Parts: sequence; C-alpha cells; structure tokens
Amino acid sequence: MLSKEKLTRNTMIKTLIDALEPLDYVHAFYEGGAIAFNRLDKWSDIDLYLVVDDDKIDDAFVVVETALKSLSPIEQKYAVQQLPWPGVSQAFYKLKGTSDYLLIDLAVLKLSAPEKFLEPRVHGEATFSFNKSGNIKAATLDTDALAKTLDNRLARLKDRFDMFNIFVQKEINRGNFIEALSLYYTLTLGSVVDALRIKYSPFHHDFKTRYIQYELPQKITKKLEGLYFVRDEKDLVEKYRKATEWFNEILKETEGER
Repeated sequence: MLSKEKLTRNTMIKTLIDALEPLDYVHAFYEGGAIAFNRLDKWSDIDLYLVVDDDKIDDAFVVVETALKSLSPIEQKYAVQQLPWPGVSQAFYKLKGTSDYLLIDLAVLKLSAPEKFLEPRVHGEATFSFNKSGNIKAATLDTDALAKTLDNRLARLKDRFDMFNIFVQKEINRGNFIEALSLYYTLTLGSVVDALRIKYSPFHHDFKTRYIQYELPQKITKKLEGLYFVRDEKDLVEKYRKATEWFNEILKETEGER
C-alpha cells in the first residue's frame, strides 16, 4: 500500500492501465472531465472511461477494484443507477487516505454503446491511455438534430415558465418563504440558466450550472450570481421580479437569433 503522499492521480491511473491494458476484452481507456477542458486543479476528481466487450462489464469492475485495493482500501463505492445512456455503467470510488476531492468517477462502456463521450465540442479533448484498435472515436455530431433539439427545448422552456413561474409569487403571497425560495431556484433561475445555455453554450444546453462560470460571458455570470444570493424575504421579491424580466429578455433575444 502506498502512503497518502504517493497516492496521486497519476499513480492511480498508471495502476489501472497496468491491470487493464493486457486484457483481450478491454479496448480503450481514457480520461475526460477537467483535463479534457484543460482545467485540471487540486480539487479535480478523476473522470475515467473504459470500453470493454459487451459481456465483460462486471469482470471489468472486478479488475478495477482489485487494482485500486492494491493501492489503498476502497473506503466508499457509489454505483449510479438508471443512467440515460444504454450500455453504460458508472461507479464512484473513494480510496482510504486520499483527498476527499480525489474521487474516481469510472464509466464502463459496452463496445456496442452508441455514446462514448468523445465529441470534443461537448466533452472536450479526452486523454487516451490506450486505444488498441484505434476505432474508439466520437460519433459525428448531428448538427441538424441539435438545432431541432434546441428549438424544441426553447419552446418547452417558454411554456413551462409561462405556466409555473407564478408559483413563486403564490408562495410569497402566502408567506411561505422557504417554499418560495426553493421554487425561485428551481423554476425561475433554473429557466434563466437553461435559456442562457441555449444562447451562449448550445453544446452544453442541458448541463445546467455545470461549467457555467467558464462558458458564459463574465458580465452575464456576475449578473446571475447576484440573483442567486438572496438576503431575505424583501430581497427575494425583488430578485424574483428581476429574474422573471431577464428570462423574458433572453427568450426574445434567443428566439430572434435562432
């Protein structure tokens, strides 16, 4: 077992490469996340992708966990349920004695899985540890389908906002400020964020607030931050009004641009 000082992200990845690359049913191993966008820092976790034969998902997890245990005991494992992508299984690992931030986020992909998380405009430039056949690559992005998705998303966003944004005001009127604040974040600001995504970062239109500080103009980000920080009931009323007006402005601008 390695000491905490020696248990670095590079050590973890190298150990997994040594365990996985010799296996015939393993086809590719690569890292995404922060490193794919050149944003790696001391708080980054390790986003790993492993492509294996369709019937070897369980075997691959066993090999990975055995390799990790050779470094340090697995303190916690969290398996993700009901992923939206067919042929993808995901689990998070925390090793004993490591930084709380240095989690391993592992996605094991069936070779037949249509989504490999490699489209650079969506997922950045992945770092391959190995790609045995060279055939593991991003599918061509259907830009026409994306444009249709964005148009539909914008229309539904408008319909949802018109129907439900008033719920915030309803709870303010009742004096139910905890519920009003929760609805303000999910309905009002959630809609503002989705609209800003469509306008400024359409490839990440469904990423919510993830990466938002990197992908929106700084002036827009600061304005959004101001609406997120609510001091009290009076401030909520004022920021709800401002956010509602801003959403309608963004929607009008984006509809015109599209």
